[in-house]
Amino acid sequence: MFVTMNASEISTNTGKTMPGANRMLLLLTVINLFNFLDRYVLSAVLEPIKAELNIKNDGDMGRMATAFMLGYFLTSPIFGYLGDRLSRKKLMAIGVIGWSLGTCLTGIAQGFSFMIFCRVMVGLGEASFGAIGPAVISDAFESKRRNKAITIFSLAIPLGAALGFALGGVIAASLGWRSAFFITGIPGFLLAALLFFIPEPERGQSEEGAVSTEKITVKRLWSLFSNREYLFVNLGYIFYTFAMGAFSFWGPAFLHRVHGLDVADASLFLGPTLVVGGILGTLIGGYFANKWRERSPSGYAKLLVISVLCAVPFSFISFLTENTLLSMVCIALSLIFLFQSTGPINTVIVESVAPNMRASAMAICIFMIHAFGDLWSPELVGRVSDQFGGNLRIGMLILPGAFLLAAVFWFFLIKEQDKKGALELLKGK
Repeated sequence: MFVTMNASEISTNTGKTMPGANRMLLLLTVINLFNFLDRYVLSAVLEPIKAELNIKNDGDMGRMATAFMLGYFLTSPIFGYLGDRLSRKKLMAIGVIGWSLGTCLTGIAQGFSFMIFCRVMVGLGEASFGAIGPAVISDAFESKRRNKAITIFSLAIPLGAALGFALGGVIAASLGWRSAFFITGIPGFLLAALLFFIPEPERGQSEEGAVSTEKITVKRLWSLFSNREYLFVNLGYIFYTFAMGAFSFWGPAFLHRVHGLDVADASLFLGPTLVVGGILGTLIGGYFANKWRERSPSGYAKLLVISVLCAVPFSFISFLTENTLLSMVCIALSLIFLFQSTGPINTVIVESVAPNMRASAMAICIFMIHAFGDLWSPELVGRVSDQFGGNLRIGMLILPGAFLLAAVFWFFLIKEQDKKGALELLKGK
C-alpha cells in the first residue's frame, strides 16, 4: 500500500548529526542510568520488605514487578503517540518527575496495596522516557553514528541495574530498606530540570534526503504490524525480556536461598557483575554489530542470534549446579553475552520504521515486550517456585528456554533483513 503525501508533509534534510548532540546524549544516558537504578533497587531489598510487610509468598512478591510493568506498558503507547506530536523534552521531564516521586513514595509504604500503587507510578513515569529517549537520539545522530550513540545510551542499563542492586543492598544493610528508595529517587528531580537546557532535534533531522513530516494516525500505527522486520525483532525481544525481567527480579533471592549468600553479599555480587558484564557485553555487541552491518544488511540480527545462543548453556549451568562459585561464574558469562544485544535491538527498531514514527514504534515495542514478557514472568517464576515448596531453582529453569525462543525469531529477522537488503540493492540504493 502506498501513502500519498503533500509537499508540506515532506522535508529535505542533509543527513548530518545535530549540533549539541553529544551533550544531549550525555544527559539522556545519565537519566537512563537512574531509570534502571530506580527500577532495580527493589530487587535488592525483597527479603527485608517481605519480612516487614508480612508478605506471605513469592507469588505476591512477584506481583510488585507486575504492578510496575502495568504502569509501564499500559501508558507507553500514549506517550509514544504524544512523542510523535508534542515537545519531547517536556514529556520526558514529566516522566522523570513521575518515576522519581513514585520511588520516594515506595520508601514510606506501610502496606502491600500502597507498595503496589507506588510501583505502578514508577512504571508510568518510566514509560515516557523509555518510549521517547531512543527516538530523540536517533533523530540527533546520522545513520553511521546512530548505533554507536544508542550503544552508549544502552550502557546505562547494566550500570543502572548494577547500582540499583548494589546501592539497594548496601543502603538497606546500614540505613534500612526505606532509605534506599529515598536516596535513589531524589536525584531524578534535578535531572528532569536539566532536560530544559539541551537542544531537541526535529523529527528525522539526521536523515539524508526527503523525510515525511506527516502526522501520525491510528491507521499508520496499525501498519507497523505488517512490517515483518519490526515484528520479528519485537517477537524475539518479548522472550528475551521475559527471561531478563524474571532474572533481574529474582537474581539476588536465588543466590540467597539456593547458595546461602546473605542479601547484601548477593546484591554486591550482582552489582559489579552487571557493571562489568553489562559494559563488556554492550561494547562488544556494539562493535561487532557495526562491523557485521558493514558487510551484511542483517549484521545486527546476526549479532542478536549468536549472542543469545552463546548465553543459553551458561544460564542452564548457573541454575542447575550446586557449586556456588560455578553458578556465579556462569551468571557473569551469561550476562556478558546477553547484554551484547542491547544497542543493536534498539537500532533495528528505530531503523525499521519511518523517522516520524520512531517514538510510536518504541512505545508499541515497550507495550509488547512487557505485556507479553516481563509483566508476568517474575510472578510465574514465583508461582512455579511455590508449587515445588519454595524451590526457586526450578522456577528459574524456565528462563533459558525463553532465550532459545528469542533466537528463533531473530533468525527469521536475519532472513527478512537479507531480503530487504537484496531488494534495495536491486533498486540501486
